[in-house]
Amino acid sequence: MIVRKSTLQEKPKPKNVWGWIPTLYFAEGLPYVIVITVSVIMYKRLGISNADIALYTSWLYLPWVIKPLWSPVVDLFKTKRYWITTMQFIIGAGMAGVALTIPAPDFFQFTLLFFWLLAFSSATHDISADGFYMIALNESQQSFFVGIRSTFYRIAMVFGQGLLVILAGYLESSFSVSPAEVKVIANPQKFFEKTIQVDSVPVKSLPGSLRVITKPSKLEVSTKPITKESLDFYTNFARKFNIMNGFTADELIPPDTSINNELVGNVGIVKFHLSKKPDDGDEYTVNLDYFEGNDGISVIEGKTFKFTSHNWNKPAFAVIQLDPSIQQKAEAVFKIQSEKIPIAWSFTFATAAVLFILFFVYHRFILPQPANDKSAARSYSSSMMKEFFRTFFRFFEKEKILIVIGFLLLYRLGESQLVKMASPFMLDPRSAGGLGLTTSDVGFIYGTIGIIALVFGGILGGFAISRNGLKKWLWWMLIAINLPDLVYVYMSYVQPVDKWIIYACVAIEQLGYGFGFTAYTIYMIYLSEGEYKTSHYAIATGFMALGMMVPGMFSGIIQEAIGYKHFFVWVCVATIPSFIIAKFIPINALFGKKKMEVE
Repeated sequence: MIVRKSTLQEKPKPKNVWGWIPTLYFAEGLPYVIVITVSVIMYKRLGISNADIALYTSWLYLPWVIKPLWSPVVDLFKTKRYWITTMQFIIGAGMAGVALTIPAPDFFQFTLLFFWLLAFSSATHDISADGFYMIALNESQQSFFVGIRSTFYRIAMVFGQGLLVILAGYLESSFSVSPAEVKVIANPQKFFEKTIQVDSVPVKSLPGSLRVITKPSKLEVSTKPITKESLDFYTNFARKFNIMNGFTADELIPPDTSINNELVGNVGIVKFHLSKKPDDGDEYTVNLDYFEGNDGISVIEGKTFKFTSHNWNKPAFAVIQLDPSIQQKAEAVFKIQSEKIPIAWSFTFATAAVLFILFFVYHRFILPQPANDKSAARSYSSSMMKEFFRTFFRFFEKEKILIVIGFLLLYRLGESQLVKMASPFMLDPRSAGGLGLTTSDVGFIYGTIGIIALVFGGILGGFAISRNGLKKWLWWMLIAINLPDLVYVYMSYVQPVDKWIIYACVAIEQLGYGFGFTAYTIYMIYLSEGEYKTSHYAIATGFMALGMMVPGMFSGIIQEAIGYKHFFVWVCVATIPSFIIAKFIPINALFGKKKMEVE
């Protein structure tokens, strides 16, 4: 009886395994997709530039790049079970930190700090969860549940990239209106048009989500100065109309009737209205803020507007002034967006925080306690450290290792840049070269349609390699992962309005990515064959993450410099090195092929 009890402690019953495998791997996948993907969408909606989004969120790959270096720490100190529950608590706290700091003035710096905490905690959770899986299950259970764990990891991607983003989009539409941009250009060749047009034609309701319409979206202002008297006239006119139509509660300041010929910087006027009538009783407060460009261009009247069902179709005026020192061509971008968008994202991350605290509590009770899940610190010796370094040295002794590393880094060179700019492209207004979709649209596209196509492509890829081997399919899979990038070139040039066309384009690209990425995964397995299979596979995944991190860092800078059209053309050009280096990698012609014949 004593022996039987000990055995049951080490190898849990199948019904107990079903109680924690799904939730453990759901908890493993969710923080990864939040850190890598959801953060990009959130920052875009909160007004961060594409260059900053790509640079700083790409750095968040670093914990997965260096994960093999600190994985021994998880083995040396405490148990795998301890690391799992502790990391889940820290992840929950990190999510709460993001939720609390989103409304702060310096939210970008604070939220990035918490995303770094989430990234390191998530990578550590990966190490401990995978190690616990091998300790807590016997060999037959490991084989049986490998598909289950992969399924729930994918479900976590659907939940994070899909449902969480859709939730944020729903809250945005409930609390706020979709934002818009105004590009202001100081032009020495332009003369100021000294007229203010109040449209007599009634504004028509537009289809789609509730959003701010700007007229014009690109404003040119002459650098030639005007008198202070003229400036006062235009600012007082705009203020009077804004007060009269209920956009602001400011009191009207009596105009200065004295003649003032002092020269000041020239001004331009922008009008705003909503795309359609909001529900009765709903109020939407929007702010017009400087976003990027020359800070000598500023808003001097009309910084905040309150839209209701009574004034949605009336013009709200903003007066934008150039600094008198600006004499050459200069540009600035202003964003008008709801002050409640941060609240929507705070609520979304608070939801994720609560979920992870529940995971922490649940797994504290439900995870088994295998007898062999113990700290290795007591048995630690200098020979263990030598063995640790030996695994790294042996990896770099493999055949044509520099070419192989180049292949690992370059296989997704185009995709690593595209993936960072795909969501911003979908969200950016059409005037900025984007598709003008809502947050919920993006969540549905990438979190449901995209994931389904990705998984289906992966299944097809695995089936193909199992029949004919990796070498036969490598080039076809290289084509499959890279050629569909052309759909983004098409979308950037055509800017399709029909969402079904966008859905189809994303599905094609994700299907090709899933199919083509299979070759990359199988090649990492092939590369890891030998004495240190697990460690060498971990090193290969580190290079994989590095190949996503570095190109992604510069993708936003490139996009802002050349625009979406030329950026996606560049992405296609960037796929060429992967075809070149694939020609030189060592590979067994039969590797990956399922053995169909008798031995």
